[in-house]
This record gives sequence, C-alpha cells and structure tokens, in this order.
Amino acid sequence: MIKMENTKRTIRKFTGIIAICTIVSLIAACGSTDQKGAINVEKTPTATVEQTKVENNLKPDDLPQAMINGDYELIYNSFSPDFKSQISLKDLAEMGAGYTTDVKSFQQHHEFKLNGANVITWIDPSGLKAISALFGENDSITGMLMQPLTPATETDNKLSKLEYSLPFKGDWFVFWGGNNVLANYHYAHESQRYAYDFVQEKDGLSYEGDPTKNDSYFAFGQEVHAPADGTVVSVVNDIVDNEPVGVMNEKEPFGNVIVIDHGGEYSVLAHLKKDSVSVKPGDVVKRGQLVAQLGNSGNSSEAHMHFQVNDGKDLNSSKSINVQWKGIKSPVRGETVSN
Repeated sequence: MIKMENTKRTIRKFTGIIAICTIVSLIAACGSTDQKGAINVEKTPTATVEQTKVENNLKPDDLPQAMINGDYELIYNSFSPDFKSQISLKDLAEMGAGYTTDVKSFQQHHEFKLNGANVITWIDPSGLKAISALFGENDSITGMLMQPLTPATETDNKLSKLEYSLPFKGDWFVFWGGNNVLANYHYAHESQRYAYDFVQEKDGLSYEGDPTKNDSYFAFGQEVHAPADGTVVSVVNDIVDNEPVGVMNEKEPFGNVIVIDHGGEYSVLAHLKKDSVSVKPGDVVKRGQLVAQLGNSGNSSEAHMHFQVNDGKDLNSSKSINVQWKGIKSPVRGETVSN
C-alpha cells in the first residue's frame, strides 16, 4: 500500500497492493504486475522527501487536461527526481500522445490520501481510458499509470448467493475494491477479480513507529472472523510473517490462509499471522467466529486483509465471485467500512 516512512518518507512501487495481493506502495496484486495495454510510467522503487521537493506549476487537478493538451514539459517538470531518472521527457510525450488521441476530457473517479501520499484517478467519458497518479511532497508526481480499461464483464452483475459479513471488527480502509483495474488491481485476474484488500489507518497513516516492524502496523494482529457459516476445507498456518516490512514471499502468495466452504461458495482469508489460526480442516464455523489473527505473510508488503469468495476451493483454478455483502453496499477503493 502507499507507504511513506516518517524518516525516509519512502514511496515504493506504484503498481500493485496486495499480492495476493500485496500492499506495495499501493497494495499489489498477486498476478502479473503489468497488464496488457497499460502504459506504466511509474517505475520508481523509492523516492525520498529530499527527492520529491521539486518546484512545479502543475496542480494535481490540472494533470488530465495537461495530458490532453500535450503539455508534457510542464508535466515532466512536476516529476520527482527519482521518477525522472526512470523515464525521459521524450518517452512521456510519445506515450501520452498515443494514449490521449481522441480523448476530450477526463473526470475524477476517486481520490484518497494515505501515508503521506495522494492518489487520484481520472476516467474519460467512454469509461475505457484512465489516468492514475501518485503525488508526494509539494504535489510532485512520483508515479503515474495510463491504463486502458476493459468493458464491464457479465460477472460484474452476478453476486454471490450468500451474504457475507466483513471478516473483522471496527473501521477498515478499502485499499483495493471495485469493478475496474484502477479501483481494484485484482480485477485483471479472473481468479481474484472481485477480491478486496483492507488496511487499518489512523489519521491518514497505516502504522505508527518503526515502519520496518510488523507490530507498528495497526492491522497486524487484529482478529479475523468467519464471514458466514461454513466448513473449513484448508488451512496454512506455518509461514513466517515478512520482516522487515516490504520484503515479500512470492513463493507463497496467499501466505497463511483459511478457505471455508459455505455450500458451494468458498471464502478466502489470506495473509494471516503465523501460528494464529485456531481452526482446522473439517471444523464447522459460525458467522463472526474468531478464526485467526491478521498478519503479513506471503506476497504482502504490509499487514492487510485480503478477502475474496471463489466458486471452488482450489485457489489457482477457481474463479472469483462478486461478493454480496451483509448490511453494507459493495465497498469501493478509498472508502472506510465498519463492522
């Protein structure tokens, strides 16, 4: 997820959350980090406060129109030094000109601030092209993504048969959630299309103290509850939580995970804390029952809750189902949900 340390103010890669999805600078998804047709102008792994203090005359709200007008030098002057080291003005101009052809305008789709960074996404009236940018210190641009959007699929309107409760208590921030790739990075992958990534934040931060320590993150160690009645079909409980935070285990993308059969629909609770799972395969669980604690295991860059519902118990071959939530509307990126 977007992480900026208090001391180094580090912004990691602006392409993913959660790998199963990892919270990278954003939280990165478990599949490929590059999507067909995407122009990923943001390649920078880090950007410090000193690097992002740039002088620019471009305000965040003016970025889309500047792209349409071809004001690439103005945009480029707003890039952080780290970002400039990854892409030239010529590259930006070539990519921008090709991408904005026939686009008359962009409208803001969502915006949120977390860990010292501001993420804004705009979509054109056709709903097929979008620009997303990550703004750091002094509104410098530290990452940008120009992303063609695929039209809505038939499965968007097919909700799960059961209603599912949020698998946690309290208030949680929706880092990834929605029915397009810029609101929900998982959307590009059929096996995770309707997955969610949730983090906890307080006063715009997801951690307090040393950002390299799991215990600094508000989500780490929080209770995880069964989202509905069902029978546990599989459990992983022995994977070490990633530390220092930011080091990810790509060999075990889901990390410690519980899969629950709800009568032909299977909920997936991923990135759990090592040795915290209190159920085993064959156990019958009730909605709201405590089943584990949240951790930072697997392909995860910080503690967060990855939740999805599938049409099968195999995490690789089954397909994600659009969740019908109990008592709330479908969460969307940038919102806060409460249980």
